[in-house]
Amino acid sequence: MRESILTIPVNEIFEPKEGCPVCRMRDMLEKRTVEYIMGAAMMEPDVRIETNRLGFCKTHFDMMLKQKNRLSLALMLQTRLETLKNDVFSKPSLFENKQKKVKSLSKVNSTCFVCSKTDWAMERLMVTVFELYKTSKEFRELFKQQEFICMPHCEMLCTLAEKELDKRTAPDFRDDCLALAGKYIETLYGDVSHFCKMFDYRNNGENADWANSRDSVERTVGFLTSRMPG
Repeated sequence: MRESILTIPVNEIFEPKEGCPVCRMRDMLEKRTVEYIMGAAMMEPDVRIETNRLGFCKTHFDMMLKQKNRLSLALMLQTRLETLKNDVFSKPSLFENKQKKVKSLSKVNSTCFVCSKTDWAMERLMVTVFELYKTSKEFRELFKQQEFICMPHCEMLCTLAEKELDKRTAPDFRDDCLALAGKYIETLYGDVSHFCKMFDYRNNGENADWANSRDSVERTVGFLTSRMPG
């Protein structure tokens, strides 16, 4: 299939066939956004206005804290705090509705700059995923060859299929998603069960065979939540 600017990133994401491809897509977008915001973009006025307004969620704060440039983060935090101080926690006027401040608190606690940029890009890449599934036999096969689709993204894809695909193609897509998730559940169940059995004293010893179970707890958390722990 002839690749375009839109299809190249999607095909590249699906090529490794390791883990959930939608998680890989999201992780790539988040990584690029965090690196962007922690670099020179941090000083761009338009970007700072958005980060001051939206802030960041814990997941993306954790990613930013792992970057080397802590000064960039500190400067963004400084102006974010200033925005909150002035817009949310300023002394209320005599006639100001107290509920307004509570609503403001709810709003600032539910937004994130990285989430907003990632979601925007994901929506557009998802359109390409469905378009490729409809038009390319090669991509359909590539989709079926994925290691698994995690639970949250399986739900997301099956839901989007109703809108993005026709009535003939949508059932096939849902079947493929559910097959990938269901097959991996069987794998995880076997690995977690083996992990639990290894704590029986009869299975201990120098020659204990843990098989593929040592990281089964982490892999299961990643499958159920779309986020690997740690």
